[in-house]
Amino acid sequence: MRYVINTERMKLLNEIQDKIGYKFNNIELLNWALTHSSYANEHKRFKIIYNERLEFLGDSVLGLIVSDFIFTKYSDYPEGELTKLRATVVCEPTLSYVAKQIDLGKYLLLGKGEEVTGGRERVSILADAFEALIGSIYLDGKFNSAKTFVLKYMTEIIENAVDGRELFIDYKTQLQELLQKKTKSKIEYKVISEEGPDHNKIFHTEVVVKNRILGKGVGKSKKEAEQNAAKIALERMEAENEY
Repeated sequence: MRYVINTERMKLLNEIQDKIGYKFNNIELLNWALTHSSYANEHKRFKIIYNERLEFLGDSVLGLIVSDFIFTKYSDYPEGELTKLRATVVCEPTLSYVAKQIDLGKYLLLGKGEEVTGGRERVSILADAFEALIGSIYLDGKFNSAKTFVLKYMTEIIENAVDGRELFIDYKTQLQELLQKKTKSKIEYKVISEEGPDHNKIFHTEVVVKNRILGKGVGKSKKEAEQNAAKIALERMEAENEY
């Protein structure tokens, strides 16, 4: 097993550790979790191990953590309702959504082919990497560390699912997939203005393709503003029959 952890890579690994609030004892476990098969395949001579085994482990750990949490908190739920709730929460769209909240794609080691085709935003890759990250935390810090990490990001999602609220819709991915059928031009999200104090900022963003503004959005974070801009763009395109 060989990993490429140079100074630049180490900087990124430290950055993601700070972001998730967990410091690895064995940094190679984190690098392993963030290594995609496409990267290993392009560097076969190094015999790099990619994250699929960690993904397998993380999937099981995640399932146990969520099952334990909902079993304990929702003691009046019968088995069938618990199963439905877990399936709603532990699914690819949910995991990729959480991965995007921590910008996990930025830290992945991807092959060049996967990189240029949008692998850092691909739902399946992000969901798998998030499970692998859970697996790596479990190996590094045991079950309680993995539990703390998972519930930090998923408790609100679970509670929203119980309340019957819409968990999320990834409008940016929907817009990207739609536009890819029509054009190869780059989709850009631009912050056009900010207002308010640092602790309570409001961002105004627009989504642009080929110098054409498709939609504008507002949010308390850049990511939220981008999602709202994409939503407006999709609604406008539907109204104008551009689908």
